[in-house]
Amino acid sequence: MGKAAVLAVCVSLALSSCTTGIGETIYNGYVLDKGSLDLVPEGASREQVLLSLGTPSTTATFDGEVFYYISQKRSRPVAFMKPRLVEQTVVAIYFNKQGTVARRASYTLQDGKVFDTISRTTPTGGRDLTFLQQLLSGGAGAAGGGAAAFRNMMGGN
Repeated sequence: MGKAAVLAVCVSLALSSCTTGIGETIYNGYVLDKGSLDLVPEGASREQVLLSLGTPSTTATFDGEVFYYISQKRSRPVAFMKPRLVEQTVVAIYFNKQGTVARRASYTLQDGKVFDTISRTTPTGGRDLTFLQQLLSGGAGAAGGGAAAFRNMMGGN
């Protein structure tokens, strides 16, 4: 009886340690509350928006000021896998020149481009090369010097 109980405890501990990261869901950003959004009708002031919804995720000031409240839901089947974006909502509050709400809008993944709040990187033009590709390509700058040094080490001219 004692050995069976110890074996049962060991098996249950082993299985529970394997299942802790399965089915993980990650929430990022602003959690939309319908009641708070109703407190911000058209004509509301910027201060009323900040009091009701809080600080926006980001802002824009192209033709007028816009507050964006971004919410994302990511999931991954196993803890070590990269999370996959499942759901995204962007609530946009547009202000007119007087600083009052001109209109409100809500966008989802189906409406357009994905805001990536996780990577914090800006895509740039050109080619993305790994260090080894840069080293072997013989390009200009430090990579070109590295390629020449590599060729010299290998006995090439």
